[in-house]
Amino acid sequence: MTDPRMGEALWDALERLPRGAGVVFRHYQLPPQERAALFARVRRVARRRRLVLLVAGARLPGADGRHGMRSAVPKQGIATRPAHHRRDVVAARRDRVDAVFASPVFATRSHPGAPALGRVRFGRMIRGAGIPVIALGGMDARRARSLAGFGVHGWAAIDAWTR
Repeated sequence: MTDPRMGEALWDALERLPRGAGVVFRHYQLPPQERAALFARVRRVARRRRLVLLVAGARLPGADGRHGMRSAVPKQGIATRPAHHRRDVVAARRDRVDAVFASPVFATRSHPGAPALGRVRFGRMIRGAGIPVIALGGMDARRARSLAGFGVHGWAAIDAWTR
């Protein structure tokens, strides 16, 4: 997940991601032209490194898919959604979304004060999901390993890539 808090650390984070990993480009607060220009830079790195690149919010050309889209528009490319409750997971599976980002698993700076799911509620939420689940919220490699028994497809983070 990209985030303005990353600043210039975004570029190091993109270089550190393993090939085949994904990037969800956000940067919602930027004016459209600045956002498009930053996206183009991120896209160049993603293509060179063979990273999957999704865009959240307004469509930008050259993305491999979209994150967060809930409309009835036919999907183009990869489609992912956030999931904060079991009903979100069920709806995403029904809508044939490719994966969900289940969050917040742990406390996170992205949503200060938001209640975290914790391991038990996270496990209940995704049990029998029938759709790939990516853990998000306070994640790092150690915490991702602690969720291995839940059968998660992967994990996503902001701060873990800027430390």
